[in-house]
Amino acid sequence: MNRIWLMFCGAAVFTLLTLRTMPVAAADVTPAPVVQRFHDIFKELVEINTTNSSGNCTVAAQAMSRHLRRAGYAESDMQLIAPPDGPSKGNLVVRLRGTGERRPLLLLAHLDVVEARREDWARDPFKLVEENGIYYGRGTADDKSDAASHVSNMIRYKEEGLKPKRDLIMALTCDEEIVPSPFNGVAYLLKNHRPLIDAEFALNEGGGGDLDKNERLYAYEFAVGEKVYATYEMEVTSPGGHSAVPERDNAIYRLAAGLERLSKFDFPIHLNDTTRAYFDRMSKLDSVKDDAADMHALLADPPDAAALERLYAKAPGYNAVVRTTCTATMLDAGHAENALPQRARAKVNCRILPGESVDMVRKTLVDVLADDKITVRQTALDVVSQPPPLSPVVLRAVESVTAELWPGAIVIPSLLPATTDGKYLNNVGIWTYGFGAASADGENVGVHGLNEHVRVKALDEHQEFLYRLGKKLAL
Repeated sequence: MNRIWLMFCGAAVFTLLTLRTMPVAAADVTPAPVVQRFHDIFKELVEINTTNSSGNCTVAAQAMSRHLRRAGYAESDMQLIAPPDGPSKGNLVVRLRGTGERRPLLLLAHLDVVEARREDWARDPFKLVEENGIYYGRGTADDKSDAASHVSNMIRYKEEGLKPKRDLIMALTCDEEIVPSPFNGVAYLLKNHRPLIDAEFALNEGGGGDLDKNERLYAYEFAVGEKVYATYEMEVTSPGGHSAVPERDNAIYRLAAGLERLSKFDFPIHLNDTTRAYFDRMSKLDSVKDDAADMHALLADPPDAAALERLYAKAPGYNAVVRTTCTATMLDAGHAENALPQRARAKVNCRILPGESVDMVRKTLVDVLADDKITVRQTALDVVSQPPPLSPVVLRAVESVTAELWPGAIVIPSLLPATTDGKYLNNVGIWTYGFGAASADGENVGVHGLNEHVRVKALDEHQEFLYRLGKKLAL
């Protein structure tokens, strides 16, 4: 899910006009052999098919375990765990033991990827291809960039003889992309092997840096919490009849009228510590100085709805992080072109703010549709997750590493409108935060779509960022 919310939001509006200090490229500070090894691991991982239809997470986990074994990890500190009825859904858990003075730090990434058909892609999705400083391939952004980074960094920590105050635990899991799945790796490990991954904090996917038109990183966003996924089916039924003798009570028109009312409805604005910090820090960017007043107005008590409307017009992402959203995504109606419809259905997908009631969302939809002939039935509900606190320990560490790698860049906590496996961890008190490689403003990196890619320079910097962040939090 790396930076996935940007694809939902449309073109971003954050273009920095100037930057005070040139950024430091990770390639300039990471030893060349370490960089090469990381690229080799990344290539191997991308080229292992881990789709649900024809791939195999266990093969990928085994390949990564070989690298770690050669680096000196003992068999007792490495577990490859597959559910008994899911032999291809393997998960790899590796522990670097520290002094035990503090609770462990979990480094999480998922091995599975979304389906990709060769005939749809410009390049083979399961061959890592580099063109003009960009890596193409399924999983390059979501989430094998994180998985390869964690493997490379665990090797690097081992080579350095690192003895941190926290154990460092790496978990590479399966079936994050399949919702719901009986083989979700994080859920399975928590249920059956909780001690293996129990930790105070977890570093996960979900954030990333923002690059200006000169490819300079001016802001680093990391995810603190995510919204809840729910889908509702709305249906109107009718006896139907011959289209030559139309009745005024038409199932399609009735459903359409209800959806029209829904299209004009907005859920209330609710801000939390993360979204308040997001707009406060975002307003300090030169690139959004024209919107700074509206961002401050949104932070007022009560929030200024007109200010949000102006921000929404520029970037829908602003709206998505401060309120629950529900939008129609699918329609199905009628059975013949010369017959009155006997049934009309619509799917409405909701992304619910953490802490808000799922039941209340359904009741609100019923009230907004305002038609007792339209039934509303919940057809999908992901795990209802609790948001992590905006931890000062994590925030300070992120700010420190960002300042080292990209002097002058602003760190911005953000709420993820999409969903990750962090939902399972947050619900058991393993506070989870999301990070990712940088991308340009408005760039569609192909997550879940065609020609998925990551910039090579951004990938290298992301690997170095995670290396330093993991070390800083563990020592």
